[in-house]
Amino acid sequence: MSIGVHNIGQGCVTCLDYDEHYILTFPNGYGRQVNALSILTVPWIELGGECSINCSKTGYNASIVFHTKPFYGGKKHRITAEIFSPNDKKPFCSIEGEWNGVMYAKYTTGENAVFIDTKKMPTIKKKVRKLEDQDDFESRCLWKDVTYNLK
Repeated sequence: MSIGVHNIGQGCVTCLDYDEHYILTFPNGYGRQVNALSILTVPWIELGGECSINCSKTGYNASIVFHTKPFYGGKKHRITAEIFSPNDKKPFCSIEGEWNGVMYAKYTTGENAVFIDTKKMPTIKKKVRKLEDQDDFESRCLWKDVTYNLK
């Protein structure tokens, strides 16, 4: 038993300190449960599918695969990725690990390193403008009634 959400479209992340804009696509989301007898298993959320990140200013790009857990065996939350220099067909770095845990980098130089450990990252509180300062079609303003009623 499962339910899936297929994300369509793209997002843009801007790094103001470097004047860089990154266009990215998103993985699909799944709510899973192994069998119909919910008392025997604990449901989980997982991501699956291919994504990309591209920076038009630098030309660097990444191809990311979120692997779903196989029906038998395997691990949850697996991710692999390749990072490419501008105009290169071969990646200079390969990433693997868990998207909600530790990811490891393997560089073409032969160096291996921890790419990121998400468990050690600090939680940063979002900075959001007050609702009265937002335009009518900004997400929090547009969905405020739904959010209120869900709470």
